[in-house]
Amino acid sequence: MENVKKMMLIVVVIFQAAIAFGQSDATIQKAFSDSYANEYKLKYNDAIADLTRLNDDNSYEVNLRLGWLYYLNKSYSQSVAHYQKAAAKKPYAIEAKLGLIKPLSVQENWDKVYAQYEDILKIDPQNTTANYWAGVINYNKKKYEQAQKFFEKAVNLYPFDYDATHMLAWTYLNMGRNNDAKVLFNKALLMRPADPSSLSGLSKIK
Repeated sequence: MENVKKMMLIVVVIFQAAIAFGQSDATIQKAFSDSYANEYKLKYNDAIADLTRLNDDNSYEVNLRLGWLYYLNKSYSQSVAHYQKAAAKKPYAIEAKLGLIKPLSVQENWDKVYAQYEDILKIDPQNTTANYWAGVINYNKKKYEQAQKFFEKAVNLYPFDYDATHMLAWTYLNMGRNNDAKVLFNKALLMRPADPSSLSGLSKIK
């Protein structure tokens, strides 16, 4: 009889926990739904408030979304803080690192931006976005050999992508690899006919 009572008590506790969990899910889902609605209306402060009322600082999803909303609200330091929390919660989540790059770029914190791209490429060496932008950062620093490595990876993955092809052409040109640059500038013109930048690059090749 005693065992029966214990079993019934356990069932009741599990049932109550399930109800509470369900209510918690409903509350969270409503908060996100309200937040999306307010974002659509460009009411970013309200969209943020919808989520902060959950008082759940440990949630990856809440922090990721708050990072985005604070970015839209031009509160870049807070955006960085929430994206960093999200990234810390799920270290292999590429979306959190790409999100973090947005406010860091506005702050022109290029060293930290580059660090994020490096972290992404450690997880996903084939990530085209990270390869391309890591290439751009190195190109702007005139580190052409490093830029070449990233652009070549992007072009090998997407041979008919204008941006990567065009930037690799300029990289080759700055490295003195004129023949390779000429081939790629001409390919870029297939993707974007009469492109002024590609034509300018070709005009520099004798």
